[in-house]
Amino acid sequence: MSARLLAGTTRRILRQLQHDHRSAALVLIMPVVLLTLVYFMWEDQPQFDRIALVLLGVFPLTIMFLLTNISVLRERTTGTLERLFTTPINKLDVLFAYGAAFGLAAALQAAVAGAYAHWVLGMAAPGGLGLVILIAFANALLGVSLGLLCSAFARTEFQAAQFMPLVILPQLLLCGLFVPRAQMASWLEALSALMPMSYAVEALMEVGTNAEPTGTMWRDLAVVACVTVAALVLGALTLRRRTP
Repeated sequence: MSARLLAGTTRRILRQLQHDHRSAALVLIMPVVLLTLVYFMWEDQPQFDRIALVLLGVFPLTIMFLLTNISVLRERTTGTLERLFTTPINKLDVLFAYGAAFGLAAALQAAVAGAYAHWVLGMAAPGGLGLVILIAFANALLGVSLGLLCSAFARTEFQAAQFMPLVILPQLLLCGLFVPRAQMASWLEALSALMPMSYAVEALMEVGTNAEPTGTMWRDLAVVACVTVAALVLGALTLRRRTP
């Protein structure tokens, strides 16, 4: 029964995403548009490859965080989660269903954005497109898990959106996109080491500078995966049936 409920919940969320054209555009079209803007900002300049690689990690994490956070909050405020909990399904199963649904959307987003950057915009990655898409997918899953976790602490969609500058912006500033982490003040570098986006960006940098997968890349990917799982577990512990 629990497995059928889990599969049914996942299918329901996927149908909602499919019929929500704005969310679909946010997931699939927005990264393509932003990468195109970056391309024309650095057209025919070597910086484009580096920046595009980093953004292929930043965009999925940020977009999936926002989408998941608001979507789960909406499910709770409308009473959908409360009705779901009247069935033989536990909190971790619910979060797994949401994670699976948004994870499929994340996989599609990573594939579309990575393929567009590589084949249309000419982004070069010595490590290969496959690893770029894998890391982008891992980052998107990280965004999903962090969004699920943060949704438990918001009561309105406005409050959910406020988690963006609180959770994502510090990571964006300290991940190494603007200033290499080694050149930061020591306390800032130590702070960046606590942020999962730093490892996501470093993994993509490894793919951008090495033709073969490196130990650093696999370590960084493992860190992102561990934070993803930890956020899902914490999300299950803090998930509420409804928002007062």
